[in-house]
Amino acid sequence: MRALELLAPAKNLTCGMAAIDHGADAVYIGAPSFGARAAAGNSIEDIQSLCNYAHRFGVKVYVTLNTIIYDEELEQLQQLVLSLTGIGVDAILVQDMSLLKLCPSKMPLHASTQTDNRTAEKVRWLHDIGFFRAVLARELSVEEIASIHESVPEMELEVFVHGALCVSYSGICYASQHCFRRSANRGECAQFCRMRFSLIDAQGKEIEHERYLLSLKDMNQSGNLLELIEAGATSFKIEGRLKDVTYVKNVTAAYSERLNEIVRRYPDKYCRASLGQCTYSFQPDLKRTFNRGYTSYFAHGRQPDIASFDTPKAIGEFVGTVKEIRNDSFNVAGIASFANGDGLCFLNDDRQFEGFRANRVVGNRIYPYKMPKGIRPGMSLYRNNDQEFERILSKPSAQRKIPVSMSLQVVEEGFSLYATVCNQTCHVTIPQEHQIAKKSPRENIILQLTKLGETIYSCSEVEIPSDFNYFIPNSVLSEMRRQLVDQLGQLNLMDNPVPSPSRACNGLSPSHYAYPYLYNISNRLSQEFYKADDLTAYELKGGDGPLMQCRHCIRYALGYCVRRGGRHPEWKEPLYLQLGDGRRFRLEFDCKNCQMNVYA
Repeated sequence: MRALELLAPAKNLTCGMAAIDHGADAVYIGAPSFGARAAAGNSIEDIQSLCNYAHRFGVKVYVTLNTIIYDEELEQLQQLVLSLTGIGVDAILVQDMSLLKLCPSKMPLHASTQTDNRTAEKVRWLHDIGFFRAVLARELSVEEIASIHESVPEMELEVFVHGALCVSYSGICYASQHCFRRSANRGECAQFCRMRFSLIDAQGKEIEHERYLLSLKDMNQSGNLLELIEAGATSFKIEGRLKDVTYVKNVTAAYSERLNEIVRRYPDKYCRASLGQCTYSFQPDLKRTFNRGYTSYFAHGRQPDIASFDTPKAIGEFVGTVKEIRNDSFNVAGIASFANGDGLCFLNDDRQFEGFRANRVVGNRIYPYKMPKGIRPGMSLYRNNDQEFERILSKPSAQRKIPVSMSLQVVEEGFSLYATVCNQTCHVTIPQEHQIAKKSPRENIILQLTKLGETIYSCSEVEIPSDFNYFIPNSVLSEMRRQLVDQLGQLNLMDNPVPSPSRACNGLSPSHYAYPYLYNISNRLSQEFYKADDLTAYELKGGDGPLMQCRHCIRYALGYCVRRGGRHPEWKEPLYLQLGDGRRFRLEFDCKNCQMNVYA
């Protein structure tokens, strides 16, 4: 039976605990430093608190140390690794190969998507040098994932299923470093891909004017989970270590329910990787949380609608069309209900999204604080901030309970109470006189033993011998229950993996990069690992190769991929992306590899 892991993001301790409460089997969180989201660092104390909370449910905690490391930081990094090992972290996500030497052999290492994991050869190499899991590139199709699993079945595969998409293959994007001296490989991405560009041809002709040509929609693989499972994926990752707690609650709950449905359909094939059943005070709905519009990306091959050329911001949920407009208000044709404070937006005549807030709502009539100038009858209206949904999620919105079965037995000195969870059993025995009951005690015994209240347990059944007819005072039953709960808390419910014993240097990776900076080597330990002195990270030495390698193709998105039945372009290549300040970036269409490269 294969265990399925829902992996949720934790910006901080609060988000991590909320993810666990709402159904995560594992969470990933940033350390005080060296995480690929520099703005999402956390103290060792908070990470330890998260581990303590998570491990009660058999939930794992992974810490991100997935930036490149400079020589002067190696000592600090080693101390951090030792601290994380000491507090019970379950794995570390790695980009820089220096961590193969700095991490204790007992600590499982996951190869971050920043190590550019898109081929079976790369995943095989990662396994052979000691990685326990590979986080695959977001761009891979279900078929490609299946092929990797078939080639390297012993390697755990983690796939992204939801959230923001980087337009470049992760780990080999240098646009932010080139333009703003903010390295994506150091957790400081300035989101170059969310900027507005004009598309210019070799003769200076403008093909597209100031559009978000590199901005992608958000990933949503909720409809493809079973296919990803059957392809061999083990862990299903929600992106979002900068997202707030309401996002984490809603998205985690939505995917947890979908995985539970798959487990119910195939109980002999799959189970969840952690313990506990969640109940919610809301109906999870992916449309009602932050999104730029959704795409399944390349899950089923190249699709024409993966980009969001009109805005890089959240669009949200379609809620109807604008109907009648008055001086201070308008009404909406549709079935959605609205609340005061809702954030709404629409695409205006200039193909720009305009946003505004509903100051007052009367039925389907919206009174904005200030009427937007560009609004017209017939326009589609979207809600990107749902006040009522946010209000519900701002409060406690889930409970997670571990089902426990109990068994009451008569023993010579009194009574023993047994509890079983996850094939582990504990028991307490309390001396007590065997006093015959005047009436059947069964109903009261079950009532008292199942009062588990604010604990993390719920009693699924109480077994009592059919001939049991002894009176047990409520105070004794309560004490047995209390002691049993204490013992349950001492059980080790973690399924700890055995890390690969071999962390050996095999020389250069099978990526065979054409440009030396693409190996992202920024310290002496990584140089020793790769057995190369001439490979230096872009952040240290620059480079004349591509700033980005993208599976997203502007030529295809605009309908000009002749290989796929598109129109013959009238422009003269090379094409350039041009920022508003005049800086240009040359596009190279590598049709052999179905890839678009972006050059300075």
